[in-house]
Amino acid sequence: MSEHIAQTSRPDPKLLELLVCPLTKTTLHYDAERSELVSQAARLAYPIRNGIPIMLPSEARELD
Repeated sequence: MSEHIAQTSRPDPKLLELLVCPLTKTTLHYDAERSELVSQAARLAYPIRNGIPIMLPSEARELD
């Protein structure tokens, strides 16, 4: 049950407005389906875990 809650936790919308890609300093797109913040400029998707964005390039998924 706690796993389901963790997966559906959304980050604060105000926080999402402030965050930028740590590599390119460009805006991020929130992908609710995958629970990621996407940087088109860096071609990376940063995961959101338990409602907390993980803004480390080493944790990001490369986009195809």
